[in-house]
Amino acid sequence: MIKDETTIPQVISKSMKDYLAPAVREIPPSGIRKFFDLVSNSKEDIISLGVGEPDFSTPWHVREAAVYALERGRTKYTPNSGIPELREAIAEYLHTSFKVKYEPSDEVLVTVGGSEAIDLALRALVTPGDEILIPEPCYISYSPITSISGGKPVGIETFAKDQFKLTEASLRAALTPRSKILILCYPSNPTGGIMTYEDWLPIAKVVEEKDLIVISDEIYAELTYGQKHVSFAAMPGMKDRTILVSGFSKAFAMTGWRMGYACGHQDLISAMTKIHQYTVMCAPVMGQVAAHEALTNGLEEKDRMMESYNQRRRLVVKGFREIGLECHEPQGAFYAFPSIVNTGLTSDEFAQRLLYEAKVAAVPGHVFGLGGEGFLRCSYAYSVSQLNEALERIGNFLKKM
Repeated sequence: MIKDETTIPQVISKSMKDYLAPAVREIPPSGIRKFFDLVSNSKEDIISLGVGEPDFSTPWHVREAAVYALERGRTKYTPNSGIPELREAIAEYLHTSFKVKYEPSDEVLVTVGGSEAIDLALRALVTPGDEILIPEPCYISYSPITSISGGKPVGIETFAKDQFKLTEASLRAALTPRSKILILCYPSNPTGGIMTYEDWLPIAKVVEEKDLIVISDEIYAELTYGQKHVSFAAMPGMKDRTILVSGFSKAFAMTGWRMGYACGHQDLISAMTKIHQYTVMCAPVMGQVAAHEALTNGLEEKDRMMESYNQRRRLVVKGFREIGLECHEPQGAFYAFPSIVNTGLTSDEFAQRLLYEAKVAAVPGHVFGLGGEGFLRCSYAYSVSQLNEALERIGNFLKKM
């Protein structure tokens, strides 16, 4: 006989949030996506400078390569580490462009975006309690992913007066016996700062002296202005203790394809590949075909896009200075990081008011960690007409204040 369901005891569980892992429960949502969602859900005429995404479409021949692969029925799994021809192209490209040589068979791993590569590296290396050194302001994912992996993020503040470079003194001041990994992101998101060979020399000395492993996020390596990017992995003695992370999103206008890669010592890449096997198995084959086409036949388009970013960079920096916001000159990536200290507002207050009163979306600097408060991240990967209109709106907003 089936009992009346009203007689069955109803167990009132604790809040579902209480079941979440503490490391996940405690991390905040992305500050960048918050403003992106506000713009996406708004029907008003908002100009967004908030998302680091090229306004260019992926070059047609790259798209065509993926379409052709689909038409031929190329829809199967690939090797976990990626199709051989793509790994070979990545290794050749890094050797030719940045003077660092990797063996395609066991030192290159194709990932689902550079973000997966960073996650894999941390999960492969971190023992709970390890301290992960992170120069800040920086890309917002490093600290949360570190916490989820069981590590302890340790921010190292960088400053506009130093062009947001990491210095030997600040690195040494952050070291403890638990320091294990140094995460680098140069050219920098959000500051546009870069590091030269001379800047890297003392950092490499500390890394070797303190036996650190480096995760070098070089996703903006192709986007430098005035001087060529210097890979940390190319510094003397640093290749084997560095995991070089990059991808196709920024320089090749392929954000939605989610194609990245990691290169490093075969033992590190092997460990990362094991995690990759059990989580995503392999990157999508169509994306890998497109990435191969981009590397083999798309370098001229990449250079043309870079020239366009350089023109916009000069326009935006000049524009911010003319409307009264101090702005250091970014030497890489596609972000300006103007100071809004003279307005008397916090970066969050400024960004909120700018959005609602001037209909311009930008990201408050505080979400990027230490040293970010008092600044605003503005992407200039938008059309010149949008940038001019945004600068005019911001200028009018400042006048009203």
